Amino acid sequence: MIPLTVRRGLFLAPLAALAGCNTVVMNPSGDIAQQQAHLIVISTLLMLLIIVPVIFLVIYFARKYRAGNTSAAYEPDWDHSTKLELVIWGAPLLIIIALGLITWIYTHKLDPYRPLERLDAQRPIPTSTKPLVVEAIAMDWKWLFIYPEQGIATVNELVAPVDVPIRFRVTATSVMNAFYVPELAGMVYAMPGMEITLNAVQNRPVVSEGFSANYSGAGYSDMRFSYRGVQQADFDKWVQSVKAGGGELNRGNYLTLEKPSIKEPVHRYAAVDQDLYHAILNRCVADGTVCQDKMMSDDAKRAQAVVAMKYSKDGASRLAQAGKEVCVTPTNSVKK
Repeated sequence: MIPLTVRRGLFLAPLAALAGCNTVVMNPSGDIAQQQAHLIVISTLLMLLIIVPVIFLVIYFARKYRAGNTSAAYEPDWDHSTKLELVIWGAPLLIIIALGLITWIYTHKLDPYRPLERLDAQRPIPTSTKPLVVEAIAMDWKWLFIYPEQGIATVNELVAPVDVPIRFRVTATSVMNAFYVPELAGMVYAMPGMEITLNAVQNRPVVSEGFSANYSGAGYSDMRFSYRGVQQADFDKWVQSVKAGGGELNRGNYLTLEKPSIKEPVHRYAAVDQDLYHAILNRCVADGTVCQDKMMSDDAKRAQAVVAMKYSKDGASRLAQAGKEVCVTPTNSVKK
């Protein structure tokens, strides 16, 4: 038989392992992710203010008023206590108000569209700092990253300089996906024909990974990419190495890359078509396809023309005549 001490040790072993692990969500290296981790901690502590007393009182009352405790007070006519009601309803109400207020503040403060105001808690962003723009495209089932200012692109590899604000422009090619780098910031969705902005900053060198956090088909579980945070000098060297490697991501190569694949290896491209991301976002990479933004612009112009005709005398009569012509019964109807 296993001794009692050993059994207790086996019971507590999972807790010891959990206490010693370094979970990236609660210990990230990016300022935005760190603030989100703080919000998780604060919210958990506030909720524990109710959970812990309730668990204690459940055990306490179950023990005190058990059938075998003949010394417990028997009060069959008791039905109300103002003090007890104030505690039962007042404490949760105050915690909900505090939790709602903190969540509201953090929701606006950590809005992914909001430009960063600091590098970390001790350092504001210098006025001359220009953010690094990265265009992230969720594909089936891989990630394409375009660095428009550097003129390069990578597949399943993301490299970011330390202490430089990063502005992600996120979209997708086919189905809705989710872009998530736990070291940097929270998750944002990637949707075809739409662009989501995410602002973040990396505060120390790190080697990690990002992944899709939304089920998108057969290759979803392998839709991961390597992520590295490096010093600015190392980032510049990496950019030069990508440019020296050759290869061009033009529309033809992109259409080949766009085909579904699983466990796609890292690709690097030394040059990228200047308007490729615009074509991906507006779903008009293939020749002969009308871009969504042009289609919507043309529809808006036609709608404005109809409104202008409606409020002009000549236009109103033409619209009325057109309506009559549409509504009249054709004279050459087919007889059965």
